[in-house]
Amino acid sequence: MLSSTKCLYKGIPLIAMPEDRKIFYDLLRSTRWREDGVKSSGELVIAVGARFMGTPYVPNTLEQGNREDLVINLRQLDCFTFVENTVVLADLIKAGKTSFGDFAASLKAVRYRNGLLDGYASRLHYFSDWLYDNRRRDFIKDMTHATGGKPFYKEIRFMTSNKNKYPALKREDSFVRLLAVERACSMRTLYHIPKAKLTICADKIKNGDLIAITTDIEGLDVVHAGFAVRTKNGIHLLHASQQAGKVVISGETLSRYLARRKSCSGIMAARVL
Repeated sequence: MLSSTKCLYKGIPLIAMPEDRKIFYDLLRSTRWREDGVKSSGELVIAVGARFMGTPYVPNTLEQGNREDLVINLRQLDCFTFVENTVVLADLIKAGKTSFGDFAASLKAVRYRNGLLDGYASRLHYFSDWLYDNRRRDFIKDMTHATGGKPFYKEIRFMTSNKNKYPALKREDSFVRLLAVERACSMRTLYHIPKAKLTICADKIKNGDLIAITTDIEGLDVVHAGFAVRTKNGIHLLHASQQAGKVVISGETLSRYLARRKSCSGIMAARVL
């Protein structure tokens, strides 16, 4: 078994395994990005995401002890880390950057509030907060309102209300800071496309658009995320699926996916810039 490597990169506490570097270099240095003639950011996102098809679904890979380090794990993904890694890798390919250091810096920039790694509470744990922060820094464009989204209000408090599920929240400073984050999130007006309205708005969603699935679960904003893949049958989801145990393109349409899950209330949509 390969051992993880812990080091500092330009002051960033970084954890990765040799295999993660290999996956990165194999993907970024492939000639196929030049040969395929991928043009739009959405097409590129789908092409990169598809390279992870079959990668095992593993939750909580970012939880690595008491200290918050930048964890890079391309061998195992959950829905959130699949989205983060895919959009960052697509951005690097578009920019022609191929160094692991560039990857680490870009991943840190999208994973942490204002791009600053400053303890557990600085990580963008809530997906609506991730969208908000990365929209402010022009990394993504929130398409939900323009796509027909309706406002909804949510008191965000799932993590602090269930702190026994999050070992890092045993630290009082992390708990108090996350309470403040949740209060700020709760003050925002969120938008989502209710699942009953999805078919009306679906024509505005493009290949590679980021899809976040909103929920009725108390204290929580989003339960799942992936990318839109358009087919003749409708929109499907390219995602790290807990049910399938790996990264897949869903066999059912997004509408059907939502309809079969009672706690799913709708979607947020965003576009990688």
